[in-house]
Amino acid sequence: MRTRLTTAAVALTVALGGIALAPSAQAATAHGPSAAPHASAAVADFNVGGFWTIYQSNSANATLAVTQDAQGNLTGTARAGSSTTGTIEQGFVDGNFIYFVIAWSDGSKGRYIGSRGSDGSLSGVSTDLTHPTSQATWYTTWTF
Repeated sequence: MRTRLTTAAVALTVALGGIALAPSAQAATAHGPSAAPHASAAVADFNVGGFWTIYQSNSANATLAVTQDAQGNLTGTARAGSSTTGTIEQGFVDGNFIYFVIAWSDGSKGRYIGSRGSDGSLSGVSTDLTHPTSQATWYTTWTF
């Protein structure tokens, strides 16, 4: 169910330029981190494991160190600037879609929903979960 809802949220985001992101993405994460992992023989079409940077339209860029398991689940850490750190609290790759939440050391949480483009780079929309109207687009220059 999580996969279908997240896929619908990403599709709406891409189609509507982020207008419908908050309600759809909120519904997609309603089960929270305790939800059962998604089960599929070929969960991810790509692996995001490694070090890469997210460039955001609000200039709040972050460098991530990510590990991806065989089921597409993500774990890792993030750094924004010299002192703000975060942990990937929940996340997964499913097909060409990516979803993760970073719990930042200042108490905020950012939700990142996106997809892999034909050039192999990632892009999507991020939402500050404390202030859901605060959104930004994001992309990577690294390809996967």
